[in-house]
Amino acid sequence: MTPAIQQLEKSGFAHRVHRYAHTSAHSDYGIDASEQLGVPPERVFKTLVVETESHELIVACVPVTGRLHMKTLATAAGAKKAFMADGTRVEKTTGYVLGGVSPLGQKKRLRTFIDVSAQSFETVFVSGGRRGLEIELRPDVLADLTAAAWAALAAE
Repeated sequence: MTPAIQQLEKSGFAHRVHRYAHTSAHSDYGIDASEQLGVPPERVFKTLVVETESHELIVACVPVTGRLHMKTLATAAGAKKAFMADGTRVEKTTGYVLGGVSPLGQKKRLRTFIDVSAQSFETVFVSGGRRGLEIELRPDVLADLTAAAWAALAAE
């Protein structure tokens, strides 16, 4: 059981845990999850950790079909600029390995922003804290548990 699942179990919110075998056919873990689970990729959200110019780490959850618009995230976070954080720092801070970073149950809770597109789905999928493990939950539950703000973060 990962810290993400432990947080959800403790919270009492409804959720479903989905396991699948990660295939080497994809280097994109989110697209692989979508295909393996048979769900539209727009409902699968990747967890990206970025760093601001003041060295703050923040989390962005965006659909795997898009990419993160850094300028929009920086503005939402009240920063001048944002860039992808160093992988070693991400792993040390969150407690998760790259490709399995969950927005839930992080070792150090980071400010979180979720793309507004999540609000158009009854449930979304996020990493369960390990490659091949996804958690399905309502977007408002994800926002509540991560104290997230909503923003239009995804660029096509």
